[in-house]
Order: sequence, then structure tokens, then C-alpha cells
Amino acid sequence: MLKNITTIFFLSPICFLDAARPWQMNFQDPATPIMEGIINFHNHIMFFLTIVAVFVTWLLARCVYFFEAQSNTKAEKWTHSTLLEIVWTLVPAFILMAIAVPSFALLFSMDEIIDPAITLKVVGHQWYWSYEYSDYCSLDGGESLNFDSYMLPEEDLSGGGLRLLEVDNRLVLPVKTHIRVLVTAADVLHSWAIPSFGVKVDACPGRLNQTSIFIKRTGVYYGQCSEICGVNHGFMPIVIEAVDLDNYISWIANKLDGLDM
Repeated sequence: MLKNITTIFFLSPICFLDAARPWQMNFQDPATPIMEGIINFHNHIMFFLTIVAVFVTWLLARCVYFFEAQSNTKAEKWTHSTLLEIVWTLVPAFILMAIAVPSFALLFSMDEIIDPAITLKVVGHQWYWSYEYSDYCSLDGGESLNFDSYMLPEEDLSGGGLRLLEVDNRLVLPVKTHIRVLVTAADVLHSWAIPSFGVKVDACPGRLNQTSIFIKRTGVYYGQCSEICGVNHGFMPIVIEAVDLDNYISWIANKLDGLDM
């Protein structure tokens, strides 16, 4: 198993980082405009954090060096500067504005729902996920297309599957399509989170939360429940397979044919 995982991460030609990687220190590669915005906003904030950290460290070191106890045994020669007090009040205010203004557009886009073509319902259970494609029904029974998704045990993994991340039924979604996701829970609090999508939605019993997804590229994306929901909290992964629209339509048709049978 360890050999297979090592081969996947380090030897095979993977173009994108869409699953957790050993010693990973950065974000997973973005697959949605929201995640691209989150990464860009993070880099924007890091610029100001670096400047502030360097300046404060230099200021502290200078104070310790020039005003240590042996050379300044008595506190004296205090000075007051109105200009300095104005500067150290206004500069942080401008920095906060430079950070806040770009965040407004990102926060707005994360809550915006743009004429969704597909509605997906996600239900968290202890300890697995249920998915329902509310737009599709079988031809004769009127039942919506739905299925459960359980984590695959380690002994059932094949072909270098990822331990604790692979499931028996993957969630299939089309790329370049606006998707509305409705999230709830049947028992306790859960959280439906996919790092590559920049999506993390709480699943609350008796409550329906909503988000949207627009996947830009095909691939297989991994996530996990991000709310401590019980003893098996770490064993309810999420796997989304993003495919072209034609392949998605074929998959839906096959699923509906299976329901009719």
C-alpha cells in the first residue's frame, strides 16, 4: 500500500495536486474560480503580513538593544510626538482597508448562486454521505437519483487507491456547469469540504445550507468531513469525479436505466 501511494505522489506524472500529499505545506491546486480567488487573496494578505512582521521584529530588536537594563537603568527622557501618533494610527487603518476591500468581492462571489443547471443534495450521516440528484427521476417510479457513499476499507483498495480517502460510490459532476449544492445532516453536525473547490459547508440537522460550484477542469477531487462528528469522524471522505458534459449525461442515463430495472 505505502509503495503504491509513494508511486502515485512521486513517480507518476500527476499534473495537479487534488488530494492531500505527504508534507504538503501549501494549498491544493484550484479547480474553481472561488478557490483561485481564495489563493490570490491569501497571497495578497501575505504581502502585508510579511512587511508588518519584518518591521515589528526590527523595532523590537532595536528597542531591546538600545534600551536594555544595563545601559538604561532609569526610565527617563520620554518624548511625545503628535505626528508619530497620527502615523501609527493611520497606517494600520490603511493596511486594514487594503486587505478588506478585495475580500468583499470574494465573499460576495462565494454566496452568489448563478442560474444553476444542476441541483445536488448532500446529506451527512454517521458516518457516510448520501447524494441526491434532485433534477432527475426514474422513468416509472418518480424516485430521485440517489445513492450512499462509504469509505473503502484498506483491504478493498486497488490500483493505488488513496487510503482513508477512496469511496465505493464517487460523486460525478460535469465541468463548466453551474451547480447548486444543498447540504444538510440526518443526525449530528457534519461539514462537506473539498479543498480544491474552496468549498466548506456545515451540514446541520433540520437546516438546509446552500453553496455553488463551477468546476473548471476534469479530474478526481478528494475531501473529508471537517466537523468533529463522532468516533468515526475521520472515516467519511468525499470523492468527486469531474467529467465532460457528454460523459456526465451518459453516466446519468446509465444510472436512470438502473433505477428503471
